[in-house]
Amino acid sequence: MREMTGVVLITGAARRIGAAIARELHSAGLNVVLHYRSSGAEARALEKELNRNRSGSAHCIRANLLSLPALEKLAAEAYERWNRLDALVNNASSYFKTPFGQITEEQFDDLLGSNLKAPLLLTQACARLMKQGVVVNIADIHASLTMKNHMVYCAAKAGLVSLTENLARELAPRIRVNAVAPGHILWASDNTMTEAQRAAEVARVPLARMGTPEDIARAVRYLVSPAAAYVTGVTLPVDGGLRLA
Repeated sequence: MREMTGVVLITGAARRIGAAIARELHSAGLNVVLHYRSSGAEARALEKELNRNRSGSAHCIRANLLSLPALEKLAAEAYERWNRLDALVNNASSYFKTPFGQITEEQFDDLLGSNLKAPLLLTQACARLMKQGVVVNIADIHASLTMKNHMVYCAAKAGLVSLTENLARELAPRIRVNAVAPGHILWASDNTMTEAQRAAEVARVPLARMGTPEDIARAVRYLVSPAAAYVTGVTLPVDGGLRLA
């Protein structure tokens, strides 16, 4: 059921969780700007899919989120497509291991850049263009739970949670800012765990299953929607209770 009007920019929208968020918000009635960096074929396929469902309602833009000029241009192009911008979902994220003792400056800059710097500076660029609006950041339950060999990623997501709270205070009452913190949703493409190890990890989840991209997308839809009109500065865990294990 459609419940919203307006335009949302979603970073990293071509695949996985980002694509699920795009489909969910599109089904709610929003026009969607699909950001991508390297997944051009997937982004264009999703654009065509959404435009078949509702003509002229989806648009792709390529950008490198680690470049400030590119962020400014992305925000401007997203606004110019329909002459409005009502919501931003900071979903794009780098994720890889950084064992202590082997961390490089390049790895640090990549993880902090995609998970903290880009959301901050893109929000800054988009906020200038919003009359009223909503920002949703995709954080991680490992912002507050340690994860072996991933300390830089965890630190970046912890920063994103803090950023969510600070932006909520800075941008109120004009713009609401919240976050969603996924648990186990999709195994990383470079995951080397055995089936037994994966089963043991899922067994730690109180709800006894992996989450789905659609679980995250529905949470984002709630935070963007009028139903959450009095909610700001919140990080919503969507983890099946894993943080309690």
